[in-house]
Amino acid sequence: MTAPHVADSHDLIRVHGARENNLKDVSIEIPKRRLTVFTGVSGSGKSSLVFDTIAAESQRLINETYSAFLQGFMPNLARPEVDVLDGLTTAITVDQQRMGSDPRSTVGTATDANAMLRILFSRLGEPHIGPPGAYSFNVASVSASGGFTVDRGADKTKTEKVSFSRTGGMCTHCEGRGTVSDIDLTQLFDDSKSLSEDPFTIPTYTGDGWVVRVIAESGFFDKEKPIREYSKKERHDFLYREPTKVKINGVNLTYEGLIPKLQKSFLSKDRESMQPHIRAFVDRAVTFARCPDCDGTRLSELARSSKIGKISIADACSMEIRDLAEWARKLKAPAVAPLLAKLQHTLDSFVEIGLGYLSLDRASGTLSGGEAQRTKMIRHLGSSLTDVTYVFDEPTIGLHPHDIQRMNNLLLRLRDKGNTVLVVEHKPETIAIADHVVDLGPGAGSAGGTVCFEGTLEGLRGSDTVTGRHLGDRAALKETVRKATGTLAIRGATANNLQDVDVDIPLGVLTVVTGVAGSGKSSLVHGSIPAEEGVVSVDQTPIRGSRRSNPATYTGLADPIRKAFAKANGVKPALFSANSEGACPTCNGAGVIYTDLAIMQSVATTCEECEGRRFEASVLEYRFGGRDISEVLAMSVTEAEEFFRAGEARTPAAHRILERMADVGLGYLTLGQPLTTLSGGERQRLKLATHMGDKGGVYVLDEPTTGLHLADVEQLLGLLDRLVDSGKSVIVIEHHQAVMAHADWIIDLGPGAGHDGGRIVFEGTPADLVAERSTLTGEHLAAYVGG
Repeated sequence: MTAPHVADSHDLIRVHGARENNLKDVSIEIPKRRLTVFTGVSGSGKSSLVFDTIAAESQRLINETYSAFLQGFMPNLARPEVDVLDGLTTAITVDQQRMGSDPRSTVGTATDANAMLRILFSRLGEPHIGPPGAYSFNVASVSASGGFTVDRGADKTKTEKVSFSRTGGMCTHCEGRGTVSDIDLTQLFDDSKSLSEDPFTIPTYTGDGWVVRVIAESGFFDKEKPIREYSKKERHDFLYREPTKVKINGVNLTYEGLIPKLQKSFLSKDRESMQPHIRAFVDRAVTFARCPDCDGTRLSELARSSKIGKISIADACSMEIRDLAEWARKLKAPAVAPLLAKLQHTLDSFVEIGLGYLSLDRASGTLSGGEAQRTKMIRHLGSSLTDVTYVFDEPTIGLHPHDIQRMNNLLLRLRDKGNTVLVVEHKPETIAIADHVVDLGPGAGSAGGTVCFEGTLEGLRGSDTVTGRHLGDRAALKETVRKATGTLAIRGATANNLQDVDVDIPLGVLTVVTGVAGSGKSSLVHGSIPAEEGVVSVDQTPIRGSRRSNPATYTGLADPIRKAFAKANGVKPALFSANSEGACPTCNGAGVIYTDLAIMQSVATTCEECEGRRFEASVLEYRFGGRDISEVLAMSVTEAEEFFRAGEARTPAAHRILERMADVGLGYLTLGQPLTTLSGGERQRLKLATHMGDKGGVYVLDEPTTGLHLADVEQLLGLLDRLVDSGKSVIVIEHHQAVMAHADWIIDLGPGAGHDGGRIVFEGTPADLVAERSTLTGEHLAAYVGG
């Protein structure tokens, strides 16, 4: 028997001394060409190890193979905090990041299916209107003409005329967005009041503020005249006037019409980065309507006039992908056979991955985290590459138990082609297919960051780790369910794929809306429940934030803390903001100084002036309850809750917010921790804690178990119970069987996805659903509770 070749000995990825984020000198060996699942409570360090260490170093090493010139155009990646990383292969990460909320980005543009369709129509479409760009809603039609002078020598010149034109497919009215936005003026001001009566209902537009003073004292208006009595010119100046220099009390300032000013200050910002009260104002004031010219297709009339058979490119993009795949399969055109084969493969991959119910014109920003992740998987399914490391972040997010088996098969297919598959996951169904399991913990944040177990699934079950103990958890059906105190009636709902749905959602209880992916749950709850005052909606959009934003600034906790410090010391609140007057002048309140080293990664060093505290030295002399502002921001939520509860530092407004953060299980977070260091599950719960403070009687939660460990789900169920017991109505869109079993009432949509769904297939208690087993959800819930 011959000895194995030396090249076959490299069958492990070795990690030694990993210290990224909260990892504590982690050393592990991961088998190659196997499926390894990483488990552990939310915030235990799974993503830090898999994404920020293994995948990040692989990407950095690949980038270094390019020339210095090309590296100058690439993101500068720092080497992870790790002693040794050995045996790495090319890493492809498929994460939960949303696919960008640009209105011109669609499922078709994100997967190249649109590009192939455009080429197809430019070759086969009748009448022929031009090249592929003529069918693109991202390309505008332009034409230009002019002349240039040619010098012929000996003082002879000749003027030659040139013209240029490009045919694009963009609808000129909505500029390829499919919708047109409008601002509801009634939400901006009370037109029965004059400028001297503080007419504005816009956040920060208060009577004594500079913004309002500039408007009132600009000299363009009579301050005592009600706005509704303005002349045509005055109304134009008030709403739309171009920036104009004005002098107020000897100070040179700029006056600008209200609408452009709002568009620059509020509407150009990302909605999720806004403070909650500003976000609520924007949602009220800005209305979006389907473009009347293109009927929401984004395409010009010319692009819509060219057809293959009786189908235009707009018709093709609006079809469900599985129907489009059938249509493409019937096309017989030898001239474009290779293109049709590639298009067919892409469309079939959508169906295979469980996204056949989508359409290519669906805006990519409206996809759930799970749908976005699976859409990114499409390009890897038919890949000829092997010996690649695929890194997945909770691929089963947003999947009904029925769909999880399909996802598991895809992961196993990638492994069987000779790839290393690393999966961060909480669902027992996916942990069950692992060849190797790594459990991190034991707690979250500073209480985690160590490897508690590595080995087989059977070994994990027998281990005394948090994951091992909870792996067999089953939430029992309730013996008694709460009685509804009223109903929220939805009549004739037709949003997206809903088929004229009538349903009464009970109030005063915990209602779970479930069904396979694409059955119409979000359309029913988000698209059909009237957006009245009192309905608080917490959707899946992830919270974004820079290094300067932290739990205190995002939740609004920073405001009462700054005011308390200011009142106790007789100074301005702005001094206690590291993004304002109190910032350390050396690092501008960042706490670190970045040194740009051109093509090498930027180096962040702790600021020597403030020692990373972010504040000016004089600000740290002001104390409240015996602590300075930097010491308060370094506290954990639990410590801060105790600190602000009673005694000298008693601050009820701050304490209420901290209580909510502790309620959602974030007691270990520090108040000043940058949002960029939080895991997906932590961000989801931080968002939930923020919305719990909103005034409302009906809470709508979209998959709150996203990113939560089995142990954390128990805590979430307790939180939902407390909300209902306090008199609130809670409506949850959820696939997690533990939440279904805990519900008072279940509404199940289906029976399938897309046009096979959109109907109510069951309404009743969880016990009735299990007893009947008449739907896919009923079968899986019965198996879960052992019924």
